[in-house]
Amino acid sequence: MGIEFLKLSAEHSIARMPAEGNRQPVGFVHGGAYCVIAETLGSVSANIHAGEGRYAVGTDINATHTRSITSGWVTAECTAVHLGRSMTVHEIVCTDDDGRRASTLRITNFLRDR
Repeated sequence: MGIEFLKLSAEHSIARMPAEGNRQPVGFVHGGAYCVIAETLGSVSANIHAGEGRYAVGTDINATHTRSITSGWVTAECTAVHLGRSMTVHEIVCTDDDGRRASTLRITNFLRDR
């Protein structure tokens, strides 16, 4: 997938991945690739919030794709919507190189004790 992490925290994280190698046969970045970067970024952010002795388990993810990316980079910006004791919710916005929104995703993670 070629995901590169640029910033990581429970509240706000950023990553990117190349369009090259993540396209479906028609040439657009695959919808599943948006889900992969979003779930990766949201889960890492949730695990940071969970802290020592706890871990996050994804329970829901949804995506709305509104624009196609065919080249360059997909940048994913993850923002916490809810950081609770037992659950987190993050919104991830994926944009192209010009900052145009291509996909909006939301992930919910359940926090558990090890």
